[in-house]
Amino acid sequence: MKPQPNSVWYNDWRMADAAPLDSFAPSIPASVIIPYYAAPRELALVLAALERQTYPRDLLEVIIVDDGSPAPLAAPQSPLNLRIVRQDDRGFGLARARNNGARAAEGDILLFLDCDVLVEDDWLASHARWHHAVSDALTLGMYADVRADDLDAAEIRNRKGTLKDALAGRPVDERPNRAHLTRTDWLTTRADDPFRAALGGNMGIGKCFFRESGGYDETFTRWGMEEIEFAYRAYTLGGLLVPLPDAFGWHQGRMDGEARDARARQLGIQRAKIAHLIPHRGLRGEGGGRIFAVPQYAVSIEDRENRSVDETLAAVISILADGESDMAVRIETAGEDAERGEWLDESFGPDPRVRASPAGRSALDDFPATPFHIKIPAASFEKGLIGRLRAGLGDAVGASAAFADGGEISIFRAWALRRALRTGKTPADFGEVRALPPSAVKTRARRRAAGGLDGAEPAGYPSPLSRLRHRAREIRGIGGAWLFAKWLAHVARREIRRRGDWRKRRGDG
Repeated sequence: MKPQPNSVWYNDWRMADAAPLDSFAPSIPASVIIPYYAAPRELALVLAALERQTYPRDLLEVIIVDDGSPAPLAAPQSPLNLRIVRQDDRGFGLARARNNGARAAEGDILLFLDCDVLVEDDWLASHARWHHAVSDALTLGMYADVRADDLDAAEIRNRKGTLKDALAGRPVDERPNRAHLTRTDWLTTRADDPFRAALGGNMGIGKCFFRESGGYDETFTRWGMEEIEFAYRAYTLGGLLVPLPDAFGWHQGRMDGEARDARARQLGIQRAKIAHLIPHRGLRGEGGGRIFAVPQYAVSIEDRENRSVDETLAAVISILADGESDMAVRIETAGEDAERGEWLDESFGPDPRVRASPAGRSALDDFPATPFHIKIPAASFEKGLIGRLRAGLGDAVGASAAFADGGEISIFRAWALRRALRTGKTPADFGEVRALPPSAVKTRARRRAAGGLDGAEPAGYPSPLSRLRHRAREIRGIGGAWLFAKWLAHVARREIRRRGDWRKRRGDG
């Protein structure tokens, strides 16, 4: 049976229908991708452990990606279906090596394994059984640090019992993701950071979902946290993150104090990097005023033709002055009104927080890694709107309120929207959807008696006469005069149309 997109409640992977390990019948080819750099002894042990996998040998290939080792890796003697891919040395190239391995892979399941991690015999099957059932799963294996200097490949290959038995009695350092797994009940709660449990040296994903995610970010050229950023994007795409205690590996070596301090310094730099790429309070903090590469909120304003450009401009200005800096504004343009588009470009073109998005393109296309997507009508809201919407959302997947004129204001989590698109369902199938309280959506515009929004000028917005004077003062040369004339004609047409609509409402028409 073909793997299907997950449709579980939040990230409760226990609801997915994966076959138990003892009755699992593999049928999908898998590729194990091993980034490598100048570690032939460690790699020999890793390959010896892979020879003992319970997964069918004819469904398994191993791809070793040599990241520009000073002495290029020679093809190891192995009964495994093994290939070597080489990439030039551009410094630390772990993310690039994983991507190059994925491109070369022929299997439909990708398993990423570090070149110094020894895996237990059921390791591959423990990952793969989930990818036989779920097309958008990211499986997170576990490992611990242990010294294995005194072992050779033959001892690993011919041992009796498990690797845990062979390594018994040695000091072991558990990886720090255990605390995160405990806090989130093994990633089954409503916690919005399951990606923090990822360990890049022991991870599995379907090839199609890997491509959809965009692969690893190759701007990571230092050790650490590239797997957290990748897992974040997989999660935001609606993927199911599955922790696997049975897919266990043993990392060869324990860090001494000096090595641990060096790693800590590297992680400090990497945390600054991922603060720009992962919009989560646990990694970004609560400090306001900063603008990040990936905004936390994408606010979409529908620029409908039955609303004036002034109303759209007022809505954008209202959001930019809302008090939340960690966001971007999309103006969803409609129709082929060239002058309208020019107006918007003139008004907001230089502002990196604002972009016009043509009809047919979604906020998920424009901001694929942004976790919260907000839609508002073209109206001016009271300051603090984004904070009120986030508070109204809480730990739900979405919250919304409808207006009498057909408009709606809503906030949804990106992963729920993505999952709904992939499955043909609605976000409410994957988590709680709430009604926003009236206090969250108050506007600065007057309300119609029926409860809808009208087109009144928001408080503090310039009058038509003051805008005319301002535009006239900005005229520079013939080109400027031409743009002013076009703008003035547009204002006149809009005013005529608005007066006509007003007469119709009064019945004078």
